[in-house]
Amino acid sequence: MSETLVKTSLDDSIYTITLARPAKRNAVSDRLLAALEEALVATPEGTRVIILAAEGKHFCAGLDLSEHQHREPFGVMQHSRGWHRIFDRLQNGGIPVVAALQGAVIGGGVELASATHVRVAEPNTIYQLPEGRHGIFVGGGASVRVSRIIGPGRMCEMMLTGRIIEADEGQRLGLSHYLVGEGESLDKARQLAKRIAENAPMANWAMVSAISRIDDMASEDGLFVESLTAALTQTSPEVAARIGEFLERKGQGPRT
Repeated sequence: MSETLVKTSLDDSIYTITLARPAKRNAVSDRLLAALEEALVATPEGTRVIILAAEGKHFCAGLDLSEHQHREPFGVMQHSRGWHRIFDRLQNGGIPVVAALQGAVIGGGVELASATHVRVAEPNTIYQLPEGRHGIFVGGGASVRVSRIIGPGRMCEMMLTGRIIEADEGQRLGLSHYLVGEGESLDKARQLAKRIAENAPMANWAMVSAISRIDDMASEDGLFVESLTAALTQTSPEVAARIGEFLERKGQGPRT
């Protein structure tokens, strides 16, 4: 019987994808990547938020070096582009993704986490880019996504030294958005997912689809696309009802 590497569940409109390779610290193998891609492709219709979690003490310890195989340069490039394709589906699939992090978030694990939109970390979370110690380079999108989060200078330093970044510093750098108590990351991720699911679906789609793309554009192009995106979201039928509800609540304090 084949090993289940990724588990999924659906609670109302929240779809949870769980890495299920705890004995290997959820290290990334080709089979795990294929299972993750399959789970993303199978996202149920009507899903408003995805939670990405992991079984065991560690979120993801990076590339499974025990399964490393020699490839020719073109093969390495194709393999890397496969990672890009899967992580791009996560980041740019039009559905907000909340990650629950704990323990090791190393190498490919950092790349995976950086493709999500909201990240919750526990106090024992550590981040590391040890590729330099292995004599290799990142290949799962870190040079774009992680560099954009923490800055290219900091990323270069992390790779050169291979040092470990603790949870507190990781949050200051933006590797996580929330820092919670031990064992609380998944509960917090669910709480945030429920709140995000209350937003208008088109607004959520616009936020996770447009912002990162606008960041890649020249300023004038980005402002033009911002206006187009605003035109799409602000003219949807749901907006009038939401603004009407807001006006009725005016003076009652903010919604929580």
